Amino acid sequence: MTASVRSLGYLRINSTDLDAWKEFGENLLGLMVVEATGERVRFRIDEYEYRIEVLAADNDNVTTIGWEVATEADLEELVSRLEEAGYKVEQLGKDVAKERNVTRLATFRDPDDVLSLELYVGLKTANERFYSTKGATFVAGRALGLGHVFQVVGDAEKYDELYRTILGFRLSDYIEVPPNLEATFLHCNPRHHSFAYVANPKRPLGPGHFMVEVDDLDSVGRAWQQMLDEKAPVIQTLGRHTNDKMISAYVKTPSNVGVEYGFGGLLVDDATWTPTRYDWAHYWGHEKQAL
Repeated sequence: MTASVRSLGYLRINSTDLDAWKEFGENLLGLMVVEATGERVRFRIDEYEYRIEVLAADNDNVTTIGWEVATEADLEELVSRLEEAGYKVEQLGKDVAKERNVTRLATFRDPDDVLSLELYVGLKTANERFYSTKGATFVAGRALGLGHVFQVVGDAEKYDELYRTILGFRLSDYIEVPPNLEATFLHCNPRHHSFAYVANPKRPLGPGHFMVEVDDLDSVGRAWQQMLDEKAPVIQTLGRHTNDKMISAYVKTPSNVGVEYGFGGLLVDDATWTPTRYDWAHYWGHEKQAL
């Protein structure tokens, strides 16, 4: 197996309130608004034209995860591997590729049929320099991608087969979730994890949160203070994770999915990395809040 996913490229999210998303993304998270119409809002966090696209809809949910691959040959290999495993893959045409600002892409449904997964080549680079109204600099770019997604799934083995066996992700570690659950963390580049999942029958299927990382602790601290001052819908308080060492806080987006806003995430070197297990997700903090 030679082809594999390289990074988390983009998210497409439905929303019943685009104005709330524009305010939330720009003025709390420090994302750069590059397009805001009655149909969608697009945000940048790095040199690429967008990373998060929020679409006007009559529901609130994550609809699409876009995964970047390096070459068209890699895309073809991954599509063949998916089809051999029984996935129905659709090669999307030039018009859709142009709308997504990519060279080429293919799509299929995830094992729980809760969202679409898109494999793409060549997300367009922006001409203008990234600028955040909050002074934030995001840890992203070609090497690390947008961040990560944490998803609640129905059958962990199916997701393990999809992401590790077919798409080429590598195991970072496991966290034991009381009373008897296990969360799996996978990487596809030096970021500690770009995708993580847990089979939890007590929670709705689908992404529970996505993460964006900034390059200094003060940016997280200022965002946390703003969450407190503006009584934002905090999901988990400021804290530090055991496995990726990230200091972060979690807040609910206008589409109800959470966003983890963090600093200091661990980087993985596959030449020396040894997967391990943790019996708790937090060194301190990250206390769950009643919403």
